[in-house]
Amino acid sequence: MTKISTFSVAVELLEKNDVLKVISEMISEGVVIVNDCQEIVSCNASANKMFGYPEGELLNKPLEILILDELREKHRGEARAFIKKGEARTMGPGLELFGVRKNRQRFPVEISLNPFTIAEKKYVMALVVDITERKKAEQTIDYWFQIFDESLNEIYVFDAETFVFINVNRGAQLNSGYNLEELNRLSVFDIKPKLTKEVMKRLVAPLVSGKKEKVNFETVHKRKDGSLYPVEVHLQLSHIGNKKVCVAIVLDITERKYYTQQLEYTVQERTQQLREALMAEKKLNELKTKFLSLVSHEFKTPLTSILTSTSLLSKYTESEQQDKRDKHINTIKYKVRHLDNILTDFLSIERLDSGKVNYNITSFPLSKLVNEVIYDSNTLLKEGQHIRYPLNIEGMSIEFDEKIMALALSNLVHNAIKYSPEDTEIELQVIKDGNDLQININDRGLGIPMEDQPFIFDRYFRASNVLTVQGTGIGLNIVRQHMHNLGANITFKSELGQGSTFTLHIPINNKENEKSATG
Repeated sequence: MTKISTFSVAVELLEKNDVLKVISEMISEGVVIVNDCQEIVSCNASANKMFGYPEGELLNKPLEILILDELREKHRGEARAFIKKGEARTMGPGLELFGVRKNRQRFPVEISLNPFTIAEKKYVMALVVDITERKKAEQTIDYWFQIFDESLNEIYVFDAETFVFINVNRGAQLNSGYNLEELNRLSVFDIKPKLTKEVMKRLVAPLVSGKKEKVNFETVHKRKDGSLYPVEVHLQLSHIGNKKVCVAIVLDITERKYYTQQLEYTVQERTQQLREALMAEKKLNELKTKFLSLVSHEFKTPLTSILTSTSLLSKYTESEQQDKRDKHINTIKYKVRHLDNILTDFLSIERLDSGKVNYNITSFPLSKLVNEVIYDSNTLLKEGQHIRYPLNIEGMSIEFDEKIMALALSNLVHNAIKYSPEDTEIELQVIKDGNDLQININDRGLGIPMEDQPFIFDRYFRASNVLTVQGTGIGLNIVRQHMHNLGANITFKSELGQGSTFTLHIPINNKENEKSATG
């Protein structure tokens, strides 16, 4: 058979479309053949199925029915130029190509164009591949890569044997301070300063052996600038081809650590506050117990004396028994005054605690107040006791609350009398010391044991060596609170068995108290 007759037969077969059967047997891709008029002259079964046409329906149809409407006009010109040039190539390199099915559904394709000539007629064979599934896979990969890269957590992928980094996400680069190129030259040990290769092998061993799917641990990472930060690592095993790799999802737990520390501090603080509150409640309960014991004791004794004297009064009915009646009446007066003083002290405590004390700062002669205190105290002196009057106070004036000064001085003088034996001297001294006026009350009494001295101004406290002596243990506490409220102070020195000296420190210039005369 000659060359001319071969061409003739081939053209006849092509025109009859019988050659499609041969092509269909050989090629799995869709095959579409068009002539130079861009009419479909042949297509295989794969092409018919791909575009959704029954066998034979596409023959003699214009190629543009398989092309997007908006691209048809442009495609006609490009197709004519391609047929004229006659060089095989991939269609639209770098572009996304789409075919159109019979139902007008578009789908992504790859097309390779192969021009050929038979019997001086030009044709183009297009090999068409439906890449829908590949595009879906690419989109899925792109989606997961986007999640990987944009995650704010640090994600590291490294070789499971060498521990050299293969890939890291943007979050890891931002937090570590290294760029991707730098990290690709580093290994796990460059960002974990305290981690050794032996320890790392032990960490990944359960993953490599399949005993565990994930390993979690906390460690410290080192940034490019040398700063350290705490992290929580979630480590898993994966594969890239045949290579085993580790995927580490790393959480920066700086804020969590700070929050935990703050929480622990808060818990400790609240625990301490609770402990202090419980101690305060315990102390309050102890004070209540002391108060009830004190009230029962301090009230019972004078009340018993009052009842006794009242009962005896009724027996002395004769006029010549007046001196006996007077004795019991004086006893009743003394005991009633004693009870009144106790109640006054309790009311003073209540006013001090509630802040309802009003102070009145005036200027008054010190000698007048001292005289009144000594005169009232003389009635309390024991056998042989006497009070030595302070020297050089005539003409001396003081700016202070006069009633509070009288209360404080009386309390200290009465205590000196109460806790000193008979035939002793209570001495008052007034000394100027800079901006202070010091008023000393010296006695030769029992003195205060050293172990009791830190508590002598505590409310209801009484020294261990005077528990049998009548007293409430609140007088000194009241005096100190008043002194502090007025910018003054009270101190003492004492030696067991030798006596005590209590000192009032009164500011000489007390003008500020006139401006704030409320406690």
